[in-house]
Amino acid sequence: HMPRVAIVTGSKSDLPALEACTQMLEQLGIEHEVHVMSAHRTPDRVREFVSSARDRGFEVIIAAAGGAAALPGVCKAYTPLPVIGVPLASSELKGIDALYSIVQMPPGMPVATVAVGGWGARNAATLAAEILALKHDDVRKKYDEYRASLKDG
Repeated sequence: HMPRVAIVTGSKSDLPALEACTQMLEQLGIEHEVHVMSAHRTPDRVREFVSSARDRGFEVIIAAAGGAAALPGVCKAYTPLPVIGVPLASSELKGIDALYSIVQMPPGMPVATVAVGGWGARNAATLAAEILALKHDDVRKKYDEYRASLKDG
């Protein structure tokens, strides 16, 4: 199975904040890869990875960032794939800065933005599943089961 979702984040220190995302993708049986690359420190690596992501079989990119949170927007600049931005609470502003940076994309360059932190990380995986379920029956089946399980509280 080829990974369908690429998760990118700017720093290894962000990885614990994304555990809820990777756990949800695993629960839903969605193949994924996690990559650490920074819009500021390794911009060429971001460009190379993201601009070729669709050709390599990825269908959704989840990009997590805190502070100035440029990574999700930079990802969008280099791909027509859906990009889901996860704002992280890594600065003194507790993620509000990242939320504003990610959600305020210019027209024609949307980044679907979820909540700050763990809830957002989990919802990024859920939103990726909804997108993939439009095309992939295996994802739709698991996602429908997950949605049904929410009714049980």
